[in-house]
Amino acid sequence: MITPALPAAHDRSDESITAWALAARGGDPDAVERFVRALHRDVVRYVAHLSADPQAADDLAQDTFLRALGSLHRFEGRCSARTWLLSIARRAVIDSFRYAAARPRLSDVQDWRLAVEHAQPHGLPGFDDGVALLDLLAALPDERREAFVLTQLMGLPYAEAAELSDCPVGTVRSRVARARATLVDLLAEADAPAAPAAPAAPAVPAVPAAPAARGHADPAFEPRDRAA
Repeated sequence: MITPALPAAHDRSDESITAWALAARGGDPDAVERFVRALHRDVVRYVAHLSADPQAADDLAQDTFLRALGSLHRFEGRCSARTWLLSIARRAVIDSFRYAAARPRLSDVQDWRLAVEHAQPHGLPGFDDGVALLDLLAALPDERREAFVLTQLMGLPYAEAAELSDCPVGTVRSRVARARATLVDLLAEADAPAAPAAPAAPAVPAVPAAPAARGHADPAFEPRDRAA
């Protein structure tokens, strides 16, 4: 039996990634490496967004791949390997929430942007290396931010994003549209020229104090001599 050739390593299409996952299921170590490399960045970005804990993003990504590689024998390619892996990542994050709720936390980090920044694609039009996008995304409600990240940054089809978010496709489209409108408004505000400052009022010169009176030089004001 002739084993079909794997797609080229530089091909990151969903079809190629799914082919690598199917080959990895059969025990091909090269396919396993290509599969992990192709999706590692997406997984880190996604779990960082969902967990709101940049310190846990790498651990969650590692947990995701360990779960996925242990479940590859059940992957049949009915959906793309990317969607399948991100669904596992979502469950890993949910399990981490449950575990964290059962024990006290030493710190509470509510900033997911740091981890996303490391995986953020550069050269996005209208943004300075994606950094401004991170600040703007932080202003979005959680559900709209997730829909925007999945469809606009990760490139998932709306149907797959809906499956991951457990909501109808129309809801995802609505969330993305609202997220876009909010981002456009925020960009317009950021690009608007600042209003010129009002001119400062001219300084009022200080009025010198009047010298103390020492008598009048005018004879009219001289006191009259008293009668002897």
